[in-house]
Amino acid sequence: MKYKRLGNSGLKVSSLGLGTNSFGSRADKQSSISIIHAALGSGINFLDTANIYSGTASETIIGEALKGRRHEAVVATKAGLPRGKGANERGSSRYHLQLELEQSLQRLQTDYVDLYQIHTFDPETPLEETLRALDDMVRAGKVRYIGASNYAAWELMKALGISDRLGLNRYVSIQTSYSLADRTPERDITPLCLDQGVGIIPYFPLAGGLLTGKYSEQQSAPQGSRLDKNPEFARFFTGEGFTLSRQVGELAAEAGCTPAVLALHWLMQRPAVASVIVGATSAAQLEANLASASLQPEPAVMERLDEISLRFKHGEPFALYRLS
Repeated sequence: MKYKRLGNSGLKVSSLGLGTNSFGSRADKQSSISIIHAALGSGINFLDTANIYSGTASETIIGEALKGRRHEAVVATKAGLPRGKGANERGSSRYHLQLELEQSLQRLQTDYVDLYQIHTFDPETPLEETLRALDDMVRAGKVRYIGASNYAAWELMKALGISDRLGLNRYVSIQTSYSLADRTPERDITPLCLDQGVGIIPYFPLAGGLLTGKYSEQQSAPQGSRLDKNPEFARFFTGEGFTLSRQVGELAAEAGCTPAVLALHWLMQRPAVASVIVGATSAAQLEANLASASLQPEPAVMERLDEISLRFKHGEPFALYRLS
């Protein structure tokens, strides 16, 4: 496994990270624990979760899986998206973040989080309030690093400027939808991150399964698949998307690997990308994707991937989570 610095920080994360939003839902407790242990055994140290994944079950399962092994993992969690219908059960106010951090720590059975991320920009809370609250968490030893998620480039740059002006801890990373089928971050997020020393953590690196080759125009979505459970993704499973999927499959055959492995490897090579988080509902699925970290395709294959996906730099992101 290869490791990269997370932005300009001294923290090193595995180039392939484990996304855990299916833990406690599409993957049951025992399967999830087996996946975590398999990930740690393979050299993956970056585990990404959130306070809302599977109704908090993801954090709880991670806490159980890491008993006696907490030191082996870089645990990242998030807060900010709605946790309930109450007036203060959402957003990135000091009130909400402090409450959610304490609850996450209890579920994770730990006294610190390695990377605490704001799940999305909160237009109703001053950034100064959010950043001071996060800085206090770092100074208290409950959080080691802070990151953003689903921020627009201007929102991220404004936050970094405020942190610099006030002498507060800066965001070291940003999570954003990024894949061969969604290169929109390259328009402004990537240049910003390269300039400011912020690491990119792509989510949906396989575009909800589009880049795995398991979907086709002729057949309906496999039962239990992400598209089956989240029909809103269907807007990307169109002619252009299926064409890209087919082309990636052809190049993967040339490279001697699966389409998923090739798509993940391409993303690992992109500027500013630190760790590519990919989900798994079985240890076998995780094992299959591990080859992406050691793959060495011919340069012509990588160049061709750039060419066939260039049109996906323009248009709408594959996913974007915002407070309504």
